[in-house]
Amino acid sequence: MINFNTMFRIINFTDGNYSSYYVGITNDLKTRLVQHNVTIPKSYICFKMNSKKEAQELEEYCLSLGMQGDTGGGTDESVYVYIYKITKDTIQ
Repeated sequence: MINFNTMFRIINFTDGNYSSYYVGITNDLKTRLVQHNVTIPKSYICFKMNSKKEAQELEEYCLSLGMQGDTGGGTDESVYVYIYKITKDTIQ
């Protein structure tokens, strides 16, 4: 279950403009952000979940809000959920 603090942080970070953001899960946050060409500080937010199942639940919640992305990524060790603002430089 997604706690209210997490939901509040997501809403504040995106200012409710969900379609301008991308969400994904990973086991290696730094490498994944580099792969997406996310280089601007404070242009992303991340959450460390207790399990891949929890990470997938948060990812699916964000997708239901209208964020870009897809389910089914990551590995069995993927516990990080990342959200970044889509720009002309980022790679979705």
